[in-house]
Amino acid sequence: MIDAKSEVAIRKALTLVAMGKAPADSCLRVGRLLDVATRSWLDDQEIVIKGDRIAYVGPAGSYPGSYGRHEHRPDLMAIPGLGEVHKHIESSHLTPEWEAALVLPRGNTWTCEASHEFSNVRGSRTLEFWMTARQHGSPLKIFPLPGSAVPPTAYEHGGGWLGYDEQAGFLKGSLMVAGLDEVMDWPAVWDASNGSHDRLWGMIEATMAQRGVIEGHAAGIKDLPTINAFAAAGLASDHEAWTAEEFWDKLRHGLFMELRVHSMPEVIKGLIERGLQDWSQIAFATDDRSASETLQKGATDHNVRTAIAAGLAPEIAIQCVTINPARHMRLTPWVGSIAAGRFADVVLLSDLESFSIAEVWADGRQVSRGTDYIEPVPAIAWPDWATDTVQVGGALTAADFAIPAEPGRETMQAAVLRPFHWADDFLTYELPVRDGAVQRDESRNITKFAIVDRFSNARSVSKMFWLGTGPRTPDTAVASSLGHDKHNIWCAGSSDEAMAMAVNALSDIKGGWALVTGNRVVATVRYEVAGLMSCRSAQDLDADMQALYTEAAKIDWMYEPTFSPRWSPGFPERLSFATLTCSPWRWVLVAPGPLAPLGLVNVQTGQVHKTVW
Repeated sequence: MIDAKSEVAIRKALTLVAMGKAPADSCLRVGRLLDVATRSWLDDQEIVIKGDRIAYVGPAGSYPGSYGRHEHRPDLMAIPGLGEVHKHIESSHLTPEWEAALVLPRGNTWTCEASHEFSNVRGSRTLEFWMTARQHGSPLKIFPLPGSAVPPTAYEHGGGWLGYDEQAGFLKGSLMVAGLDEVMDWPAVWDASNGSHDRLWGMIEATMAQRGVIEGHAAGIKDLPTINAFAAAGLASDHEAWTAEEFWDKLRHGLFMELRVHSMPEVIKGLIERGLQDWSQIAFATDDRSASETLQKGATDHNVRTAIAAGLAPEIAIQCVTINPARHMRLTPWVGSIAAGRFADVVLLSDLESFSIAEVWADGRQVSRGTDYIEPVPAIAWPDWATDTVQVGGALTAADFAIPAEPGRETMQAAVLRPFHWADDFLTYELPVRDGAVQRDESRNITKFAIVDRFSNARSVSKMFWLGTGPRTPDTAVASSLGHDKHNIWCAGSSDEAMAMAVNALSDIKGGWALVTGNRVVATVRYEVAGLMSCRSAQDLDADMQALYTEAAKIDWMYEPTFSPRWSPGFPERLSFATLTCSPWRWVLVAPGPLAPLGLVNVQTGQVHKTVW
């Protein structure tokens, strides 16, 4: 952990060790070392370590003092431990100690945790949760940024509410709190009439008062007046640029740009073509990546390899995951370079061009060999406040998902959304009425979608019809407690009975995924911590996910293209992101509340509407 009193004691000791006046613990000698400050390679260097920090770096044999253990890696090259400038550990679906076991062998030694996921579930416990694994000995440094989007909009509730006092408390509570997580509700920033305006500016003020970093989220913001307004508001960064042109415009107008891997080939090519010389205002961001995908592709090492393949010099790519994010997040005293005073976090490469990692050292000791984590994973018994978070209020029935029709009607008009519906208006369809309820229309790719309040114990369900998603197979439903960003339960189904069964199965396992077909539960995946993460290895979690995918492949899933280029046919896993309420979303379905009694609300204007009429 990092606190001022301990830091002073550590720095006093390191000063003497660096001068050779007190003994070091160990010395790691390497064939080459990358100085990221000057982007230069140094041959035959030694890294002298005291405790979990670096005390001295210089040519082999130059250290004037003594040390105990000596390790020599003449055929390997050393670079700093890799850092995540913006990541939701919750999206790996592993608790932090198991996240460490997954990403450390892949080079990650520190993470700026963007915590509006956990914060939306247990806001008051945000700092306590993210500090726990480190307190139990995990070598992964987590620098939390409490969520700005708690709740994501003024029309959502439950799980947490963070404003000025809460943010000030987090920042004063630990030097490891780096700032404020991505400010997503742009309409609430500029529009004083928006219900979240005062809360958001309170969090911004509290962050400024402690000199923290205010992270941004400029999705859909492409015109220069709005880009300038975004920067003027003090929002320091953006990770939502999809094209080279958008990225360039935001970079030129004062934003620190965080580049995600799916846009990397196009953006890097475009920046090189534009002749960019100074890459110091750019970092690579993973944002969201599951444990299954990380096992397959990698963590930040995958981002670096993708950048190199796109034509970026390896040394610049390494700067984008070490010194650049550390500078942006004001963490350079501790991470980002191989230099005295920093944590003794070193990635040893066997090949630069392919970015092949042979070993990772963290906190002054070797923690991996190849992709194998060789440290014990701390055993943490997560308390009830972390595991008892799915509180629906009792078993649901098919009646909870029915949409009643007006008496005597044979058809009714229905408001219909589709995944990633970024249009100004919802769609309108005429749907049949049967047995007093408005019905789906599979022939037109229309199914039912519901949001279940999992925080209030109120058996509260909002429901409507969606286009181009969900199961066409009869008596089938899928439900998940992973529903960005409020993380209420969402459910899509071809029958009300199947929807009730899926949500009840999800409640039984304390969150995760549940798949029902033929009116029986055929697959579940448990995320028993906050309904977002599981306390187990990535391999064990992946095995359950693969079983879910296998069962899902047997089902006929509706599909139509939508605004998102990442929306694809098959099992609609990205419905987890289709419940977002930040800009550029307009009409969305949220859990019923005082400002949106039926759940259907335009989050940019506050307008509400019936789901059928």
